[in-house]
Amino acid sequence: MPKVTEEYITKKKRLIVDTAYELCIEKTVSTVTMQDIINRTGLSQGGVYRFYHDIDEIFSDMLIEMRKRVDVKDRVDVIFAQVDELSVTEITTNIFDMLANFMEEELMGILKIDFEMSVLAMNAPHRVEKILGGAKGIGHMEYLMLRTGEIFKKKMENERLQARVGEVELLTYISSAYTGIQMNCIVNRCYQSGAMAQFYQPRVLLQTMAKTVNYLLGIE
Repeated sequence: MPKVTEEYITKKKRLIVDTAYELCIEKTVSTVTMQDIINRTGLSQGGVYRFYHDIDEIFSDMLIEMRKRVDVKDRVDVIFAQVDELSVTEITTNIFDMLANFMEEELMGILKIDFEMSVLAMNAPHRVEKILGGAKGIGHMEYLMLRTGEIFKKKMENERLQARVGEVELLTYISSAYTGIQMNCIVNRCYQSGAMAQFYQPRVLLQTMAKTVNYLLGIE
């Protein structure tokens, strides 16, 4: 019997994970099954179960690959590397332009899957705990919030801004508003096709949010 190499194992697991990602784009995460994976890959049942015991193990590896694909942390670091040369308004504009670019690129990909994972978390928290088990470290949006809090605090102190809300309230607002924009854009783009869908444009909504954040920071 020929020896199974690490390269062979990696190739097969990548095929399975990439197939899961494709199916999660086409369907909802909660409806993707092991049989879907078997049918799409053309592998035998044993050929899939040899590497993964269930769909959640596949989703766990898929999530790790998704985090590798996006470069939000790198984009954030590029913006904040220039923090001393930029005004608060310029920083805010750059942050929300970056988020708009990311949302436009990944709205029907990574962000759709993340949204559906959130729904799954509400309906089956035990499954999400297992899925997230392999994804170590701080997520991209968590990283953005932490760095944004640091920079805004520094800028408010150095430039003596009279913010209209406290740091915690500001970051909570940014996180909640961004999540709301993302959710509404996904819902209206993916699951609905009514007349209101045309109004849910990520860049327009995030530009409005940037203006609101500047106001809350005390910038007229």
